[in-house]
Amino acid sequence: MSEKIRCFGCGAIIQSEDEKKIGFIPKNALNNEKVLCKRCFRLKNYHELQKTNLTSDDFLNILQKIGDQNCLVVYLIDLFDYNGSLINGLPRHLNNNDILVVGNKRDILPKSLKDIKIEHWLRRQLKEIGIKPVDVILSSGVKNYNLDLLIDKIDEYRHGRDVYIVGVTNVGKSSLINALLKHYGSGDDNLITTSEFPGTTLDLIEIPLDDQSCLYDSPGIINSHQMAHLVKDEDLKVIIPKSELRPINFQLNDQQSLYFGGLARMDFISGKHSSFTCYFPKLLKIHRTKLEKSDSLYNRHLTLKPEIETVKDIKEMKVYDFKLPQHKVDLVISGLGFISVNCPNAKVKIHVPKGIGVFIREALI
Repeated sequence: MSEKIRCFGCGAIIQSEDEKKIGFIPKNALNNEKVLCKRCFRLKNYHELQKTNLTSDDFLNILQKIGDQNCLVVYLIDLFDYNGSLINGLPRHLNNNDILVVGNKRDILPKSLKDIKIEHWLRRQLKEIGIKPVDVILSSGVKNYNLDLLIDKIDEYRHGRDVYIVGVTNVGKSSLINALLKHYGSGDDNLITTSEFPGTTLDLIEIPLDDQSCLYDSPGIINSHQMAHLVKDEDLKVIIPKSELRPINFQLNDQQSLYFGGLARMDFISGKHSSFTCYFPKLLKIHRTKLEKSDSLYNRHLTLKPEIETVKDIKEMKVYDFKLPQHKVDLVISGLGFISVNCPNAKVKIHVPKGIGVFIREALI
C-alpha cells in the first residue's frame, strides 16, 4: 500500500523524529533488515506497553478505507466476550463488502459445548444486529483450531480480492494471523506483535497471499465499554482468560450478592432460590456475601482484588436493573465474564464502573 518503512510488529510507519509518537525508532537502528519500533521492542522483550496517541476516530477512518475497497472482510469475534466484540454499524462502515465471521477463542469455551450449538447461537446474535455473513467459522489461534478450514474459506470467498481482518482490541487478530503464518510455512521471524494489552496493532499490516492480493491485519477498534480499558496493566492477566472456562455454580437465595474481584457485583434482589452459574477467568476470585453487608465489604477494600483505583465507593458504580424473562439467559459484564441463570421474574442488579457494558442475552451454554 505504501513504500514507507513500516514496523513489522504493529504496522506503524517508522519515524525517528518524535519518540512520543507511534513508529519511533532511533536512527542508528534504521539499517536493520527487519525494523521493530521502540514500542514493539519494549513490548516483545520487556512486556512493557507505551501508550499511543491513536483515537477511536483513527480506527474508524481505517474502517472507512477498507469500505472503499472491493474486498473480503474477515470479522473476528471473541466468543468469550461476544458483546464486547461488536463494532456498531459495521456493515455500513464496510460499504456492504462480503463479511466472513470468525468466532475466535473457541478454546476458552467449555469443550463439552458442541461447535454446532455455538455456531447457531452466533448466527442468531448476528442476525439481530443486521450482519449477514457469507459464512461463520469457529477458531482458536492459540490452539491452531480450524486453521485449514479458515484458509480454505478465505480462498473460497475472496475471489482473488484482498482480505482485511477487523475486530475490536484483544479479540485475538494478531495471534490468529501469527498462527496462520506459522502454519503455512512463513516462519516465525516476522511475526506481528501480540499481547494482552488492548490496541497492540497500530496500522494496517500487509501480508502477501499471492502475486495479486494481500491479507491486511487492521488495528483493533477500541470498544471503551470493555473492562480491559479500566484495569491496571498488571491486572489484565487476571481478567483475560488463557484456558478453558470452568463454571462455578452458586445456589443463591434472594438478598445475596456476588462480587467479581472488586470489579463488579451482582445482587439477587428477589426471586426463588436459584442456581447462578458463573463463567469468569479462573484467576478472578468470586466472593459471596449478604446483600446487607455488600456495600461495606467493598468500601473496606480488604478482600476484593483487583479493583478500579478511581472507584473509591461502591455508590460511584453504575447500577443496571434487570427483571429476568421466562427462559434461561446470560448476564454479561463486558470483557469480564457472564452469569447463566434461569429464574423467571427474578430481579437482579449489576454494579460496574461507569462506562462498562452490561447486557442480557440468550444463554450461550
